[in-house]
Amino acid sequence: MTDYTTSSLISSFRLIPPSAIPATLDCILASNASPAAASSLFSLLLDALPILSQDGNLDDEQCNFIASYVAALCHLLKQPGLNVESLQNLLWRVLIPLMRIAQREIVDKAIASFLDVVMETNALGVVEETVVPYFMKTVSLSMGILQNQIPQDSFPFFTACHILASILDASVKGKHVSKSTSGSVLANGFTGNLVKDICDVTLQMLSHSPGHRSCAITVFLPQLFETICDALEISVHGQKFRKNFFANIWKCCKNLFLMGPSERTDAYTILSLYVSYYSKSEVCGDDSVSGDVTYDLRADKEFWDEMKKGLVDKQHIVRKQSLHILRNTTITCETKQKTSVLGTISNETKSNSHGLTKRERWATKEAKTLGIDKICDPADSDSTSQRKWGAFFLLYEMLEEYGTHLVEAAWNYQMNLLLHTSHSSDNPIKLIDERNHLDPMETLEDMFDWLAVLWQRGLCHDNPQVRGLIMQSVFGIEWKDHDANFVPKNFVLGSFIQGLNDPVHHKEFGLKGVYSSRTIDGASTFIQQYTVCLSEREQRPFLSNLASLVKKYSFGRAGLMSLAECVVAAAAGIATAGKNGVEQCDDSTCNDNVALLDVFRFIIESSKQHFNPSYRLKVCGKILDATVLVMSSSDVPFDPLLHFVSSFPPDFLNYGGLLREKAQEWLRDYGKQAFDGIIGVKLMIKLNDFPLHFIKHNYPTIDIVNYDDEDLEIWELKAKRWARILFLTVEGEHQLDSQLQFIHTHGNDLYKMSDCRDWLPVKYMILILSIIQELYEMNSRNTSSMDTSRIVKKFTESFTFILEGLVSYTNQTCSVFWSEEGGDTNLPSSIKGRLGGLSQRRLPSSKNTAVLQAIVSVKTLASICSYFAQFQEEKSLVSALDVLWQLSWKIISCPASNSETNAEIYLGGYEALHYVLKSLVSMRFSSALSLLTRPYKNLASEAGVKPHIDYYVQIFLENINSLIDAGYLTRARRAILMDWKWMCLESLLSVPKHALQRGVHIQNCDYFYSDAVVRRIFSDLVESLENAGESSVLPMLRSVRLVLDIFAVSSCEGIDVQMMWRLVRSSWLLHVSCNKRRIAPIAALLSSVLHDSVFSDMDMHEFNGTPGPLKWFVEKLLEEGTRSPRTIRLAALHLTGLWLSHPGAIKYYMKELQLLTLYGSVAFDEDFEAEVTENHDARTEVSILSTSSDPELTTVFINTELYARVSLAVMFSKLADLADTMGSNNEDENIYASRKSGKLFLLELLRSVVSDPDLAKELYKKYSATHRRKVRVWQMICILSRFVDEEIVPQVMDHLHTALYRNNMPSVRQYLETFAISVYLKFPSLVGEQLVLMVRKYDMRTQALSSYVFIASNVILHATEDNQSRHLDELLPPIVPLLTSHHHSLRGFTQLLVYQVLSKLLPDANSGAYGTLPLEKRCFMELKSYLAVNSDCARLRVSMEVHLDAFDPNSSITPAGIFSNRVDDTEFECVHVSLLEHVTNFLNDVRKDLRYSMAKDAAQLKSEQIHMQDSELTGILKDEVTAKSQNALSLDFQKKVTISKHEKQDSHSSSFSFHDTYISDAENEDGLLDQSLRARNISVGKLKAGRQQIILVASLLDRVPNLAGLARTCEVFKAASLVVDNVNILQDKQFQLISVTAEKWVPVVEVPVSNVKGFLQKKKHDGFSVLGLEQTANSVALDQFVFPKKTVLVLGREKEGIPVELIHMLDACIEIPQLGVIRSLNVHVSGAIALWEYTRQQRSR
Repeated sequence: MTDYTTSSLISSFRLIPPSAIPATLDCILASNASPAAASSLFSLLLDALPILSQDGNLDDEQCNFIASYVAALCHLLKQPGLNVESLQNLLWRVLIPLMRIAQREIVDKAIASFLDVVMETNALGVVEETVVPYFMKTVSLSMGILQNQIPQDSFPFFTACHILASILDASVKGKHVSKSTSGSVLANGFTGNLVKDICDVTLQMLSHSPGHRSCAITVFLPQLFETICDALEISVHGQKFRKNFFANIWKCCKNLFLMGPSERTDAYTILSLYVSYYSKSEVCGDDSVSGDVTYDLRADKEFWDEMKKGLVDKQHIVRKQSLHILRNTTITCETKQKTSVLGTISNETKSNSHGLTKRERWATKEAKTLGIDKICDPADSDSTSQRKWGAFFLLYEMLEEYGTHLVEAAWNYQMNLLLHTSHSSDNPIKLIDERNHLDPMETLEDMFDWLAVLWQRGLCHDNPQVRGLIMQSVFGIEWKDHDANFVPKNFVLGSFIQGLNDPVHHKEFGLKGVYSSRTIDGASTFIQQYTVCLSEREQRPFLSNLASLVKKYSFGRAGLMSLAECVVAAAAGIATAGKNGVEQCDDSTCNDNVALLDVFRFIIESSKQHFNPSYRLKVCGKILDATVLVMSSSDVPFDPLLHFVSSFPPDFLNYGGLLREKAQEWLRDYGKQAFDGIIGVKLMIKLNDFPLHFIKHNYPTIDIVNYDDEDLEIWELKAKRWARILFLTVEGEHQLDSQLQFIHTHGNDLYKMSDCRDWLPVKYMILILSIIQELYEMNSRNTSSMDTSRIVKKFTESFTFILEGLVSYTNQTCSVFWSEEGGDTNLPSSIKGRLGGLSQRRLPSSKNTAVLQAIVSVKTLASICSYFAQFQEEKSLVSALDVLWQLSWKIISCPASNSETNAEIYLGGYEALHYVLKSLVSMRFSSALSLLTRPYKNLASEAGVKPHIDYYVQIFLENINSLIDAGYLTRARRAILMDWKWMCLESLLSVPKHALQRGVHIQNCDYFYSDAVVRRIFSDLVESLENAGESSVLPMLRSVRLVLDIFAVSSCEGIDVQMMWRLVRSSWLLHVSCNKRRIAPIAALLSSVLHDSVFSDMDMHEFNGTPGPLKWFVEKLLEEGTRSPRTIRLAALHLTGLWLSHPGAIKYYMKELQLLTLYGSVAFDEDFEAEVTENHDARTEVSILSTSSDPELTTVFINTELYARVSLAVMFSKLADLADTMGSNNEDENIYASRKSGKLFLLELLRSVVSDPDLAKELYKKYSATHRRKVRVWQMICILSRFVDEEIVPQVMDHLHTALYRNNMPSVRQYLETFAISVYLKFPSLVGEQLVLMVRKYDMRTQALSSYVFIASNVILHATEDNQSRHLDELLPPIVPLLTSHHHSLRGFTQLLVYQVLSKLLPDANSGAYGTLPLEKRCFMELKSYLAVNSDCARLRVSMEVHLDAFDPNSSITPAGIFSNRVDDTEFECVHVSLLEHVTNFLNDVRKDLRYSMAKDAAQLKSEQIHMQDSELTGILKDEVTAKSQNALSLDFQKKVTISKHEKQDSHSSSFSFHDTYISDAENEDGLLDQSLRARNISVGKLKAGRQQIILVASLLDRVPNLAGLARTCEVFKAASLVVDNVNILQDKQFQLISVTAEKWVPVVEVPVSNVKGFLQKKKHDGFSVLGLEQTANSVALDQFVFPKKTVLVLGREKEGIPVELIHMLDACIEIPQLGVIRSLNVHVSGAIALWEYTRQQRSR
């Protein structure tokens, strides 16, 4: 061979395909007779190897060249004369380099060519010695196994695996695999060794990185499984390893299950591969394999457990793989396990068919069509297992793939199948070791394990209706026939409880204050039965685990209530199962009780996040019930008992609390029946011993104990718990003797204690404080009890005994505040590192202890003084009060600090000062305030006498501000000092108010505070408001309010506009900086800034023609209130009270009044009422706001979105009352302002309803935002109708007539009518001038005409006697012609009202005088008689009698009359159903049968006269349709989810056009017969025009592009008509752009969604076949369906498809065959395809 030949050949490789290479080479070799031609050519080609690109990016020409080049070399190797060396040269010089850089397709072709040479030349030995070791080493190196042997050139890991798999595949398919009659056997040769090596490396790769595991799964395992499963026996070196390999695979999977989600997914993929190949071998007859060489996963219980976990996994791919594995696994189970069927429940099913709802009857029918209602035949002995698994798979697939209606239809039947084929009497319970895991549904307990899988999957379904159905199926099982404990415990404590946390199961929860639901009741019953079935040893752990779920999951309101109900149900189950008396409590039981009480306490704590008190009461009550049922208080150690009881909200256990009596019974009477009350005595002993143990020193007596604020908090908490339990448990005063003795004993020695840093007095005083707190509560809630008064008296005597010692001790400890010895100025490093929070004083330990001791002593003395002020004579407190006053003076007079230590000590002094001032101010004794109001003589000047308190406040502010500005305190500690400053200042500013209340006056002085001091305080407050801390907000705002009070009563100039601007801006910044919208700060802000004294100044609202500060503040507040329901409600409460007091200011707030009128938040703030009830500050601040003038009405709405509107309505109603009165000059000013503001606001609202784009809108949906706003504004206009006078009545009537003429819903029109009636009754002259003319406009819209008829009738009925006769003569004649209106609703409405007028105002005449009556009167009498005896009119009148008498024009314009219809929280804006709506609904209902009958007659007439010639063809086509679908008509289940979420909205929604569409379309069917006769000519015209007889129903569609495209398609194919929901869509610009004028040529018919069902029924009567384009369980493929000529094709919604109600009406369902992954086409595309298929079939005929 020459070089030229070689180069030419290589050049040709770029043009010749690889398949032509062998023939080309054979020709070349044939032309050269040399024996070495092949070898020579091979060498030349090998040496001419071209240089390949290293980046691997090859174009098509290069790929073809390489493939042809390798094919040429491989073909030459098959020629005689080439040795093994040539094969190795090909491998190392060509293939290996090529595989490193070439693309996957080239590598595959090269490997295939190489292996083909190897197999043909029998060169497997070369491969075994060279290729296999090389690639095995590559794989091992990639896993780091051969770390010391790193090759110079790396090889792609995945490619190496792919080559090894290809070699194995070639060797298995080659001649090296021997055949036998029993199957293939892999010998101990190359293939066997290769299989073993790959198996070993595969197991290693599965446990390695994700990349190696993925490669093993995708490359090695399919080949290995196929090889091993096809070979019955694999042996390598005499060792059979098939069983071992499968066992190792399963072991790897188990390890992967324990890892992350991706590893679990890989494990299921491995098992899926395994069972796929294994099931093939089983089906092919693998039973001959002996047990010692096979490994069956089904024998391992862990396998089934993992399958259950996989079926409920969150990842869809895992669930899908688990189902695949389970299906393939149970195929063999069904063929090997034979069980007998025990019975049938067909009779039971039939017996239960009565009393079903319509939906349940439909489900029963659909189930029968599927055949799933039939239980297996008892004679079929091998069907039980198959049917159980079939039922299971059907149910699971329905949950995964199908819609709600299919689940509902099949679920109960399949559930019955599973239950009745596994009855407990025939399937005895077996121990786990005795069960045959090859049939995992062998026993009833096993079956419930799999049922739990279905339940768990169903409870987390995406569809809420499915979740509800599954939950109810759990409760629907008769657990008395089945042991409830068969249900897996992990399901009960997992998915079941989590499912109860789903709000979809509790739709009625919380309505009308009922915190329960049907689901909660069912869960409670189930849990109780479940607990009873548990063994005694399992019951208490189950209860503990159940309650502990509160720590594991986050529960909502309904979920937490469900958990509480389940807990008490489990406790009741334990009590029911173990009524054996009281058992002795050992250590183990005691520990269990402690743990159980801890989780019970956590449930109670969790309920506190829901502020509603009724809800929390029920949760706490349930937990207390559970506690009483399962344990006695004697079984619980004392400290956990205190902790548990203290977790209950105080209001529930305080005197008068709803849980107090039950808690007392539990604490007092536990174990009474067993030990005769000894246990109760033991509890009292523990309570009596607690004080001694509490103050017991835990340190060596020689040491000084130091403590801090955290220690005090712990001690106070323990003392409060003890005091609460003590007063809960005691039954009489004698049981408190021990506590009284303790107070005497230790209080007597208190002043003798020399070391002020001792711990004993502090703990003692903490106990005293806790007792005083309980005594306050007891006295305030239980004053009528004799025992209470004696207990109070005894404690008062004890406190009197210790008072002297306490005073002395307080003086001694407080010396630390003014002592000149400041201690070390250099703080230790441990102190310097503190941030200085509330409980982190930056003081040395000894100083810290001394300060705390002084604070506690002052607090105790102040508390005892306050206690004495309520229960003791004033003279007992003189010395104590004097000491408190001296202490306060010394504290504020302390010298300036010179170090941080001194500053911290002074801070503690101001903390003590707060308790002193709070106590002095709150005492009802005048002597307490006299200390602060004594005159002070300034000897340094001749300024005269001024109040002592005035000078006191000056010194206080100077010293505390100096301390703040000194800079010694850290930022955190300075903020705390600011808090104490404002608290003290609040107490000081409240002194004048309390002094005046108690009759305390200052000698020789007529004021408490000087003007300079008050203005200084005001400036200080305003400057500090912007940066106020959360704890300072309330004291500062209260101080602002008190300052304004002082300004209001003082003789100084008061506050001006500029000062108010500063206040409102600072207050607003404070408000917006608060993250939490708590009630107390909001109410305090309103009462302080919008102060009554300031609000009366008109300059504050408008100043020099610009908005004033209060106007600006109200605007900001209401703007922010639109996002905060509680803000706007509180603002409405306060503002309406202020406006009512100062009506002259209303004129400045027209915009704000309109905002409040239209306000309506959808947010329901149920925490509002709870916060007001439970929070003392909130309750106090709300009570200070300007209250409503009608609290009885407004209180009902305080927690609703109606509150702002109701408050405003009540205010204007009261202003109207005021405007109607006469009085003094001052009152006359208020009357004038009230009348003017009412008229001004009325005109403003009327202008809005006429000109505002939203309020004047005529097209709007029912219950939409526009609908709500219209209702709200007209409700307020009705309230304002009393302000109409002669001055504004022309403007009012112009606006009213405009609004009446426009389209509005009946719920809105009724308020227009009410307002009009009120005006006409008030101004009778307008009846003849305007109303008569309006009634005579018979060409007016029917809607407006009906309103004027109603107005006129009520004007006649409710007019005064002087005007009634005149109104009757004017209005009745123009009304009478409307009795003949062609609108049946207007006609019936008029008949009803006319009879009402005639029956009341036209008395019956005797027969003798009848002939002498005037003609018109006789006519009216005859008309009255006709209306009275006519049966239709009588029926209408009887049904409307209640509604006719309900209207009262006087009460209908009052707040109570308008807002009295709030039956429950779902009522729409308190709107009454109007009379016209009642009449229309009645007429539509009673005439429904008549309309259908007339439609049927019309259809028959058309059929006879028009379509006679097509009757034969139509009959043939209908027979064909029936023949094709006679077995499938009722099998139409959707495969998609068909939850019609907006069906209800569609049925309740309506839009209005200019053609009176608010009246039902059926109103026009009085002329149906005439229309039917005319339809003949129209139909003939359509036939002549050549239109096809197919109607496309698209009423369910709402997207404009789809509807426009369908219109264009219908015109192209000349469809008979297109049916849409609203013809107004034709005016849409987008529609017109897409349809390109198609709507002008194709008939478009309007059929609303609510009328589609009736439309289809009518078309069926007309001879049309009604078809649906929908994917169902038995849809006919479009290309196999023969369309009838007369066809109605229904298209479903874009997502949900055709609703269930319409599917039942269809004659057949057709679907478009699909080959791709996506399950549906666009609805326009689908409709076009179906319409073309119909057209094609008609053309072919």
